[in-house]
Amino acid sequence: MNRIQKFFTQIKGLLVHRFFQVLLFIILGLFAYGLMFSNVKPERVQVELFKPAEQTIRSTKTVEDTYKTEQEKEEISKQVADVYSLKKEYAKNKVDLISSIFDSAIEVNKETDPAEDHKEDEDKKETVKTDAQKVSILKEKLTDEVNKNIEESVFLALVQADEDELKIAKDSTITAVNNVMSSRIAASDVENAKKKVVEELGYMSISGDMKKASTSLARTAIIQNVFFDKDKTEEQRRKAVESVEPIRILQGQIIVEENQLVDRDVYRQLELAGFLNTESTIYPYIGLLLFIFLTFAAFYYYFYYSVSKKDNKYNQLLIFSLVFILSMATMKTVSILADLKNSNLEYIFPGAMAAMLIKILLNDRLAVAMIILLGSYGTIIFNGDTPGNLDFSMGLYIIFGGLTAIIILSRPNFKSKVLVAGLLLSLINMAFVFSLIFIMDSHYTRMEYLYYASAAIGSGVGAAVLTMGLLPFFEAGFGILSSIKLIELANPNHPLLRKILIEAPGTYHHSVMVANLAESACEAIGSNGLLARVGSYYHDIGKTKRPHFFIENQMSEENPHDRLQPETSRDIIIAHAVDGGEMLRSHKFPKEIVDIAEQHHGTTLLKFFYHKAKKQDESTLEAAYRYPGPRAIMKEVAVIGIADSVEAAVRSMKHPTPEKIEELVSFIIQDRISDGQFDECDITMRELSIVKHSLCESLNGIFHSRIEYPEPDKLGQKVKE
Repeated sequence: MNRIQKFFTQIKGLLVHRFFQVLLFIILGLFAYGLMFSNVKPERVQVELFKPAEQTIRSTKTVEDTYKTEQEKEEISKQVADVYSLKKEYAKNKVDLISSIFDSAIEVNKETDPAEDHKEDEDKKETVKTDAQKVSILKEKLTDEVNKNIEESVFLALVQADEDELKIAKDSTITAVNNVMSSRIAASDVENAKKKVVEELGYMSISGDMKKASTSLARTAIIQNVFFDKDKTEEQRRKAVESVEPIRILQGQIIVEENQLVDRDVYRQLELAGFLNTESTIYPYIGLLLFIFLTFAAFYYYFYYSVSKKDNKYNQLLIFSLVFILSMATMKTVSILADLKNSNLEYIFPGAMAAMLIKILLNDRLAVAMIILLGSYGTIIFNGDTPGNLDFSMGLYIIFGGLTAIIILSRPNFKSKVLVAGLLLSLINMAFVFSLIFIMDSHYTRMEYLYYASAAIGSGVGAAVLTMGLLPFFEAGFGILSSIKLIELANPNHPLLRKILIEAPGTYHHSVMVANLAESACEAIGSNGLLARVGSYYHDIGKTKRPHFFIENQMSEENPHDRLQPETSRDIIIAHAVDGGEMLRSHKFPKEIVDIAEQHHGTTLLKFFYHKAKKQDESTLEAAYRYPGPRAIMKEVAVIGIADSVEAAVRSMKHPTPEKIEELVSFIIQDRISDGQFDECDITMRELSIVKHSLCESLNGIFHSRIEYPEPDKLGQKVKE
């Protein structure tokens, strides 16, 4: 075990105690707090009224500019025109008044009409008297207000006219007054309206005196019918003021640019945004502390209540912590470089590296959690040192890239192709960056678009290169068996696999068959199929020490066990599990592969040699003919052990049928259950049933029924026929 492994082993030993677990999370939180401290630190600017600004200042929060809002409301209120209402009842009132005057005149004339038998001179005297009386009687029928506004000549013309003439004048006057008064007449338009009514009455076919009287009455009837409506005007202005949106200084908005003169308006905006406030505030620091506490509390809860085995749990915790520290340090470095060069260099940040490492080394759930954590912290770190201005687009970019990497690596053909996955991720990153640019309707030059595309490609490729470079260190330091390592071990050109192929070809073929069976069965129950395949390749590596003592390598030769004592044969057969473990350790194979070689037989009984020894000596103990174990701990080892026995047994059958295969598989599984070979393994009865079904399906595909062809002589005979 190298120094790195020893160091991490010591740390894992400390993490057994909850105190050190909590301490680790506190250290991670303080580390994150230290990196993000400067990004939430309230900015103090040095500005003076009527002097150029030394730097470009952006608002760190959204605040309402009440002064400008009130100005806008006053301006809008002034733009609302006064509301004038039309008094429609005025037209009706005037028409009714004119009608009443003419009706009263007709009534007076009827009441005071002289008798026909009067003498001529008496008639003249009575007529004069009657006209005066008529005018007097007519005035009595009208009000003083009306009488005051009507000329005396009008009254005289009314009482002197006959009934028909009065009716004609009445209809014409009412029509003209109604027509004119129905339109809007402002105070300034009254005189024009009176001229209009005179023009309409000019076409009446009546006597001159009566026409003058009608015209005078009509002019008197024309008055202003449009008046200022204070209530409606105030209502319109209130609605207009309410429709005014508050004018705000938006978060991230430039208040003043570098070298721009700080006038009173700019100075007032800076004061509103809090840049001129000399009082220090602790709220940003408390907010950051609370945010970090919530995120790490969630992760602590997950790790503390994780159902993983303790050693695996502590491995997960340490790997997660190291990847987090490495990613955050890289993120801060990229952020500082982006600020120094005043560019969008942050898009080159290889955020997917963390997702790839956690995906390969641990599991998908922690990989997703890690990338969400980095994305949320990235919104703060990449905020351009503008407190409160969270860069959500960058957070989305990190999260999207990480999730994409997890999805790509989930495909079987990409497990060992990290660089290919990185290239594909680069293209997707580039598309996502352009989607953000287009959504925000940003306009850039061709060189700027090329720059963004290059940064996105660099992010994907960089994540893949860093992942490949860091994986060996994590695998060596934590003894982790990754998918990439397994695929390397599965290479047929590996020295130990070539050793099996050359020195024990029968064992090699047997191992490949077991690998096919075990991989399918493990994948069926959700276990690591790739580990089962690679472990099966090496599970019988110990047989290469004495290959001819195992039946699959004898090639029709005499079986040497026929000449040996049972205890000698026992020692040779049992030794292959122990020898295999030692050989794999000497070649520094992962612990999981070594365990498969040592545990695939568990503590099963060598029944053939035990019964042979029993015939020679009745006192032979069964325990002496059992494998030393240990029994299977991992599900993959249990499945490989079943597949190993099943493959050898079915291969020895002369005419395997689906029924015979199923019966044999059931017997072997039940025998191992009865023998307690799965007592230390967490495999369930349901999973064993699935394993049985998978093995039977695979074996039926291998040993399917074939057509029996005739013998060569008979075949030739049939051809001739």
